[in-house]
Amino acid sequence: MTGTLARTLRKNFAHTFRSLSVRNFRLFAAGQVVSVAGTWMMVIAQDWLVLDLADNSGTALGLVTALQFTPLMLFTLYGGRLADRYDKRLLLTIANICSGALALVLALLAFLGLVELWHIWLCAFGLGLVNSVEVPTRMAFVSELVGSELLPNASALSAAYFNVARVIGPALAGLLITAFGTGWVMLINALSYAGTVIGLRRMRPEEMQRAPRSAGAARVLDGLRYIGGRPDLTLMIALIGLIGLFGLNFQLTLPLLAKTVFHADAAAFGLLTTGFAAGSLLAAFLTTARRGRPSSRLVIVSALGFGALETATGWAPNFTTAVAVLFCTGFATIFFAQAANHRIQLGSDPQFRGRVLALYTLILQGTTPLGALLIGWLTEHHGARSGLVLGGLVSLAAALAVGAFDHRIRSRRARTPVPAAPAPIPYRDSSRT
Repeated sequence: MTGTLARTLRKNFAHTFRSLSVRNFRLFAAGQVVSVAGTWMMVIAQDWLVLDLADNSGTALGLVTALQFTPLMLFTLYGGRLADRYDKRLLLTIANICSGALALVLALLAFLGLVELWHIWLCAFGLGLVNSVEVPTRMAFVSELVGSELLPNASALSAAYFNVARVIGPALAGLLITAFGTGWVMLINALSYAGTVIGLRRMRPEEMQRAPRSAGAARVLDGLRYIGGRPDLTLMIALIGLIGLFGLNFQLTLPLLAKTVFHADAAAFGLLTTGFAAGSLLAAFLTTARRGRPSSRLVIVSALGFGALETATGWAPNFTTAVAVLFCTGFATIFFAQAANHRIQLGSDPQFRGRVLALYTLILQGTTPLGALLIGWLTEHHGARSGLVLGGLVSLAAALAVGAFDHRIRSRRARTPVPAAPAPIPYRDSSRT
């Protein structure tokens, strides 16, 4: 009995981590864990520093978020074009070197005691420029590392290591900020990008499964036309856009909730973020079992769950309850995001995947500047809870509306008769005439 259980556990373990059997993906994942952990440490340090410099202003924090994500809104489609046209490994190498340099500049300013709000705003905008190329390139690059068969598992594992880093990073950042200040956290982040660069340069290009490139230039307009002809993609992208605009502003709402509602210190803020990330991590590991493209119904139901839980987070009566509800909200966030990502990515032609994922990134993250400014203004005038409650209610309404459209489309398809196959032409032996 014990032996059978052990074999079952080994089989499930191997199934969950089957993408790691690919050497190039192992290198990629290892580098990303180091880099993303540093990035989340930087997020905590940057947000805490902004609140200190701006006297807990939600508008100032929202402006930082807006500046970081505005370039995604402006340039991500062009970044997707670059991803479809040029070597993705080279693009990612350059992007990570640039990100590390920006973090190093901010760390030096913090050490020298010269950092001001405009420095943080400028670095945030620069990082956004880099991410407008890095994000769609990285998402499309995963399919080249593992191929279509392992793509759902690799994508889920990517979300898993992202959230492992999201658990470790904020908790460690809170302790380091309390003990040493924000400068050391920013320096660690700058050095962490070396992990990704080393992993990328140690890969074997001949083992990659590169997507075919179009004979002509990879034009942005061609990608938009392709998406426009796919209602199954456009409906999901619309849902992501609405939820991204109003619901996915946790980078803004969580620090305000911690500092202005629960009056927590940096270490407690790290714990609040860790609770959210732990739930996200559980969802990421759960979705590693996915083998194919999820249905639209699954995406919509997960969006409904996310909206309800975010609304509940906004009404959490105390810190302990907030951590518990944020665990569930984190689970719902990643489950929804992964379902939507897999439905879009696995339903896209590999030749257009970079541009499709660029639009996905544009809609998901490019709307963040508008959402950050709106939620920042709302929280400054009506409190931190209002941002979470509004985000949850709008997400619920968006899921219901998209669900109605999806039902209408499926009903129309069901009523449309399938054209009958043409009658076969009788065979006539010409040798008998």
